Amino acid sequence: MGVAHGVRVFTPMMLAAAAQDAGYEGHIVNTASMAGLLNTPNMGVYNVTKHAVVSLSETLYQDLRLVTERVGASVLCPYFVPTGIGDSHRNRPTALRGQRATQSQRVAHAMIGKAVESGRVSAAQVAQFVFDAVREGRFYIYSHPQALAGVRARMEDIVQGRNPSDPYEARPDLGQQLKTALRPATSSD
Repeated sequence: MGVAHGVRVFTPMMLAAAAQDAGYEGHIVNTASMAGLLNTPNMGVYNVTKHAVVSLSETLYQDLRLVTERVGASVLCPYFVPTGIGDSHRNRPTALRGQRATQSQRVAHAMIGKAVESGRVSAAQVAQFVFDAVREGRFYIYSHPQALAGVRARMEDIVQGRNPSDPYEARPDLGQQLKTALRPATSSD
């Protein structure tokens, strides 16, 4: 909800500034994730929130285009970038601090940690990507454009009416690791 509150508070202020000052230009960049364009297994709630940010940002972009050329919007969809967010516990509600992670959550955290560690794009580089995109007027901002192959496959599945593709088709070892970690030892699948 933080992104929605930010849009609700700052957009009217920016539009008012643009109406009062002919030289004013502003831009809103909402941070989603590649999870806003993909549906990574074992991350359902996270995926939903990031899809919501992408959708809100796309709508904001269209709405702003209807009323002004001087306030724009973009959405940042980073992939695995080492920011430390996965280790941040400062915002965890007090009532949840004593709860233990589920097996599914532990597996997801470990897999994401490995992916982030192997990432080659720093937070500083992502910041530069954002500045470049705003200057160039681009809406979608990616830290790892190679991840768009998964987005393309997802969109093709949707357009063709197919069931979702296996996200681990190119890396079956990862899919098998996830299955092994999540399925009970007695499962015959």
